[in-house]
Amino acid sequence: MAKKAPKIKAGTPSIYVLNGPNLNLLGSREPEVYGRDTLADIHAATVRHAAGHGLAVEFRQSNHEGVLIDWLQEARAEAGGVILNAAGFSHTSVAILDACRALDRPLIEVHLSNPFRREPFRRRSFVSEAATGVICGLGATGYLLAIDALAELLKGKTA
Repeated sequence: MAKKAPKIKAGTPSIYVLNGPNLNLLGSREPEVYGRDTLADIHAATVRHAAGHGLAVEFRQSNHEGVLIDWLQEARAEAGGVILNAAGFSHTSVAILDACRALDRPLIEVHLSNPFRREPFRRRSFVSEAATGVICGLGATGYLLAIDALAELLKGKTA
């Protein structure tokens, strides 16, 4: 039986969890690299975990670079912080880097796999240049650790 998330009060601070291209295929695409958790599994886990910190989650996925940029810009006004798994765009998109730099909020970059154990082109992330922190190689657990980090960072801003 799945655990239910605690009830969140209106006005609760929110975090955006943004996911890039091909992450909608999690669970079936290269499970030996990305694990067997689906994006729906990760969504449910992040909502539960964030609720334990008193945070709400806005969880989104797009295969389109411009949509991710729009969401990063939206987060400037709507979110306390952002968790971003830009997937393949991490290694190619200066435009996403620019949107991350404009964020002015804590940003945790997450990768399910460890890009440093993979092809050389994956070892450079533009997102990392703007990220507050980076978590990689820990599978879906990386999202939960990112929530813990954001909760601490946000607590420091309100303390």
